[in-house]
Amino acid sequence: MPTVDPAVRHRAREAALQMLYQWEVGRTSAHEAIATYWPSRDPDDPMPEEGREFAGNLVRGTIGRVDEIDKLLAANAQNWRLERMAVLDRLVLRMATYELLADPDVPPKVVINEALELARAYSGEDAVAFVNGVLDAVRKEVGRE
Repeated sequence: MPTVDPAVRHRAREAALQMLYQWEVGRTSAHEAIATYWPSRDPDDPMPEEGREFAGNLVRGTIGRVDEIDKLLAANAQNWRLERMAVLDRLVLRMATYELLADPDVPPKVVINEALELARAYSGEDAVAFVNGVLDAVRKEVGRE
């Protein structure tokens, strides 16, 4: 994945999470979620092109590897079935797991911290410990230190 400013990456992860939510809940394709997301954004708060590209790559990659990701999550979310997780928690976990698998240039600590910030902002404080525990287990399983 191309190098993108950390603040832009954070905003792009938020956008990707919203697109993944549209895909999951609205049952749209990755292409449709991405195509309809950007025109609906506030024109006074534009996302730089590299942020749009990063967000799109996260969405396409997460959806493209969702079966592999879900197996990892199911194996590492003790006593939790994926379908019982809150939708946003599941999406944060999927997106972060994809990033752990696909982007070796981003340190695992950064991926996990970003996921915790998303969980805190979009799901709540209770989700933070859960997301942290699952992602730390996934990180160990996939050999990211």
